[in-house]
Amino acid sequence: MEILIVESNPALGGLWRRHMERQGMCVALARGQDAAIEVLRERRVDVIVLNLFLAEGSALAVADFASYRHPETRIVFVTDTSFFSDGSIFAICANARAFLQSDMAPEDLTAMVAHYGDET
Repeated sequence: MEILIVESNPALGGLWRRHMERQGMCVALARGQDAAIEVLRERRVDVIVLNLFLAEGSALAVADFASYRHPETRIVFVTDTSFFSDGSIFAICANARAFLQSDMAPEDLTAMVAHYGDET
């Protein structure tokens, strides 16, 4: 299963990456919009774990590009805010499958990614 994590915090992104790799997933890690789009130009991924608020660029731009380039790719949004807590992210992004808090246990995030990755 091919996963792309887009997370500005390298420690958090690395933690998630290690948990997913232990489950046999192939994981790319990008810190911002440009790096994420470069990965999506190079290959298809099954699931994107995408922090809603990136230090470099726009998460919604990444989601839009993924939807255009790889419409079958699922997106799991993560955030540490209550923005979009009303569920409106699912109306904005057709590929959105989950909206989670970024401080959730890494093993729970990995289980969600595995679940949605099996859909593709």
